[in-house]
Amino acid sequence: MEKEQLKIFDEGRNPIGVATRDEVHRLGIWHESFHCWFIGKEKDTDYIYLQLRSDFKKDYPNLLDITAAGHLWAHESPRDGVREIKEEVGIDVSANELIPLGVMDYCVIADDFIDKEIANVFLYQTGKSLDDFTLQEEEVKGMVKAEFHQFAELWSGERGTIRIKGFEIKRDGTKALLNKNAGRDQFVPHPIQYYRTVIQKMKEILKGMRR
Repeated sequence: MEKEQLKIFDEGRNPIGVATRDEVHRLGIWHESFHCWFIGKEKDTDYIYLQLRSDFKKDYPNLLDITAAGHLWAHESPRDGVREIKEEVGIDVSANELIPLGVMDYCVIADDFIDKEIANVFLYQTGKSLDDFTLQEEEVKGMVKAEFHQFAELWSGERGTIRIKGFEIKRDGTKALLNKNAGRDQFVPHPIQYYRTVIQKMKEILKGMRR
């Protein structure tokens, strides 16, 4: 995985070549990623689906994250990232089912890497239940859902925690139910403005669909 070939960019989003995943994080080079957020509706309530990252992940293990996400390879277009959904969570989605939320640049600096992402962000309205997800265990250890309005209030600062419900796969392969509160510290530390922008775009789309 560290040797994946990724397209790299300058500060103006101009392509400047190709580098490995290890290089882009070690040197802090702009590169493209694919983000897809799932939202579903149950009894007039919108739910957002969140993955729980595997214990084995080098970056941000055991934290809540985007439903499905990953790096785009050097030869891929943004919509080609749809493969990440099938790979990580086992749901077949076609590129034309994705609703684009825009391209968002951000930089996260951790102890041992600099992540400069050009994120191609999408929304997928799903009718699936939690039982329909089949997880790639080296990447994802669990799947949960939360009420979308609570998720929005968490990132606006109106509440300190949200209720998440779902499951996780233990290291011995057994499935355990999850039903607990989670705060911002239990999420991958994408910039707060990223979360707020994504949420606002989701609200606009959901509102438009109800007209």
